[in-house]
Amino acid sequence: MKWSILPIKKYPDHAARWDALVCARPGTPFLESIFLKPLLNVFGSGDECLCLLEDGGHLHAAAIMQRDGKAGWQTFQPSQLPLGAWITDGRVDLTSASRSLLRELPGLNLVLGVSQIDPSLQIRPDDNALLRTQDYIATAWVDIDSSFEAYWDARGKNLKQNTRKQRNKLQGESIEPRIECITSPELVADAIADYGKLESAGWKGADGTAVALENAQGRFYRTMLENFSAKGRARIYRYWFDEKVVAMDLCIHDDTVLVILKTAYDESYKSVSPSTLMRQDQFQHLFTEKKFQRIEFFGKVMEWHTRWASQSRTIYHATAYRWAWLKALHARRAAVQAVHASIAPAES
Repeated sequence: MKWSILPIKKYPDHAARWDALVCARPGTPFLESIFLKPLLNVFGSGDECLCLLEDGGHLHAAAIMQRDGKAGWQTFQPSQLPLGAWITDGRVDLTSASRSLLRELPGLNLVLGVSQIDPSLQIRPDDNALLRTQDYIATAWVDIDSSFEAYWDARGKNLKQNTRKQRNKLQGESIEPRIECITSPELVADAIADYGKLESAGWKGADGTAVALENAQGRFYRTMLENFSAKGRARIYRYWFDEKVVAMDLCIHDDTVLVILKTAYDESYKSVSPSTLMRQDQFQHLFTEKKFQRIEFFGKVMEWHTRWASQSRTIYHATAYRWAWLKALHARRAAVQAVHASIAPAES
């Protein structure tokens, strides 16, 4: 097997082959070209490389790599992408593939990083003299393998009591909650505008990271979700209190897995947790529908995730080194930095 290194402008020419590799490993619709093309258009530099690992014309692995400093490369990894832009057929050894790619990429390269790898897609190798792996985050998922009633019965006492109290409170105030699922391309722009209003009114608006139709994030999410909805594979959940939008989820899916990409809610209704009520109605529909095998969060497990999911796995990073002594030096520096970080509070 040998890597071919191409300029990223060639990606559209190879998108069908890339997608065939992704679709053979269900559960990562965000690695398909209809997600990555708008991501590259909005957040790419244009200097990325498309890397194809082939044998006799058969594609075994593919990656989009970007420069990381003067002597390194890493997978294309904007914050909107849950996993690094790296996909294999499941039979590729990460150690040998990353080492060979390090040698093939242009320039003098000392390190190569493959970021945010899902162990369900790429077995985590043991560390060795030329490869180091690191935990990134634990991420949770929910299997749709029972009735919603059985799933809900297995949830914690607090979640069930709180949702009941919240619904009773809304009823006492004559507020009618309802959920809407948007799947049509022509409705995406208005939905993104509503989503942006929710984020802009909260802490993301204060720190300038909120989605808005006119900013880079808004342009990406609108184009990407229009792409997916045109194929019947986007779901934008919008939750209403009477005539007011109070919570939203942006989701995409393949044939087996629904991925919740982003969630926002109206913080002025925090006391009745509209996102929790939306999630209950959403999950009830998904369990009843039985179209998907599981629901993926692909984000760091937070306390609220544990109320809905009882399973998690650890997403990891991998770093390949040109020389063993360089890995040892890197490890020593990381250890020193960790020691300094641990004693800094005591010194202050």
